[in-house]
Amino acid sequence: MAVRTYQEELGFLEKMDANTWRIKKGFVPNMKVEGIFYANESLEKLMFDELKQSCRSQGYGGFLPGMKQIGNVAALPGIVGKSIGLPDVHSGYGFAIGNMAAFDMGNPEAVVSPGGVGFDINCGVRLLRTNLMEEDVQPVKEQLAQCIFDHIPVGVGSKGIIPMTAQNLEEALEMGMDWSLREGYAWAEDKEHCEEYGRMLQADPNKVSARAKKRGLPQLGTLGAGNHYAEIQVVDEIYNEAAAKKMGIECKGQVCMMIHCGSRGLGHQVATDALVAMEKAMKRDKIDVNDRQLACARINSAEGQDYLKGMAGAANYAWVNRSSMTFLSRQAFSKMFNTSPDDLDMHVIYDVSHNIAKVEEHFLDGKQKTLLVHRKGSTRAFPPHHPLIPVDYQLTGQPVLIGGTMGTCSYVLTGTEQGMVETFGTTCHGAGRALSRAKSRRNLDYTDVLNSLAEKGISIRVASPKLVMEEAPQSYKNVTDVVDTCHRAGISQKCIKLRPIAVIKG
Repeated sequence: MAVRTYQEELGFLEKMDANTWRIKKGFVPNMKVEGIFYANESLEKLMFDELKQSCRSQGYGGFLPGMKQIGNVAALPGIVGKSIGLPDVHSGYGFAIGNMAAFDMGNPEAVVSPGGVGFDINCGVRLLRTNLMEEDVQPVKEQLAQCIFDHIPVGVGSKGIIPMTAQNLEEALEMGMDWSLREGYAWAEDKEHCEEYGRMLQADPNKVSARAKKRGLPQLGTLGAGNHYAEIQVVDEIYNEAAAKKMGIECKGQVCMMIHCGSRGLGHQVATDALVAMEKAMKRDKIDVNDRQLACARINSAEGQDYLKGMAGAANYAWVNRSSMTFLSRQAFSKMFNTSPDDLDMHVIYDVSHNIAKVEEHFLDGKQKTLLVHRKGSTRAFPPHHPLIPVDYQLTGQPVLIGGTMGTCSYVLTGTEQGMVETFGTTCHGAGRALSRAKSRRNLDYTDVLNSLAEKGISIRVASPKLVMEEAPQSYKNVTDVVDTCHRAGISQKCIKLRPIAVIKG
């Protein structure tokens, strides 16, 4: 197909309202549904700049812009509704990061694609509250940051301190947070406030390769590197007092702890193994896709089922990983303040996944359908009264945790009915990259970034100096723009704003 000019590409895009753009069929070949993406004025500029750059390079110069990837996902067999880009959307492997798509389980042609989940399976965010106030923490902030840094292993190749045998790992892959609970690393009520109650029941450790297990065995209870972090945060704004109170957030200045991480090398290997198997399955089943990174298999094929069972095992590993770091964080706070975590009220507000595929019931054109919902760099956001959210949150809607970038704010949102209709109960997951890691390292200076954090009163502990440039706020979209767009579009509602006072990174 001839490469179109930027002006020709614009003919397939239509602005529907201040926050929503439509991608018409024909934008890329074989689209079965339309695409949409959410963006305010500054975010749409980033999207269109990316598209313009790809047109200039005559054939995308080795990368596909997020809009094209949304279109390519709309061409996958069995997709229903629309291929949806959230405001933090940016180019990724196969699917854009921030792309959500649902596939009809009743359609024998429908597929599952590892590129729609991502390599860091069940990368997600957990938020703990405390009964401490900012004035309690400020005098010991540096010591507390160091204490957490000492307790949680961080960085590339970091090894966990939670004792693990091969048999323990098999059980953790199958049981998820029930394993953490049995071993004494979680409180009984922790799992009540986790998506899927911290355990995907279809997990089968036999579908996780020996190589994946070898990579995962030493890494349990580790933060890793990249955009993962543990942060001490302070409540900065409360937009919905009733919903905040349900979460145990009483007032501005209250101290929280946010943990952002995933399934480490184990999840990466599960995805890699599945992509190899699916490339062969595509030839056998004559599945054509627009981009070979969208390798996929029929949901009901052996390869599709093997991946879903292995992915569920990796998801369970990620919940155990976050639970292990919760245990270590509680220990650090307890040591610092010389009291028990229970006395500090260190309860889990919620734990959300943002790289996962799940079987869910949704209404489509007035009919109830069983769908396989791929959320990559996007978060489930179910509304009030939904049966899959905890009793505590039935009147307010599911808490949605939106992690900011290093040194910027984070948010807690709640799910809405409008989101169920428009996005299958899905919203954004974070800020989304604006600069590549390589460009960040070229353009930014290590000391400038650290000085900027110090000026904001943010303590930092980091294992790798180069990571500071890669994860600097300038490398990302503005998280407030992203959250405000979701709020104005009605697919989730703002509840709480949090600002960091200490950051621990890999």
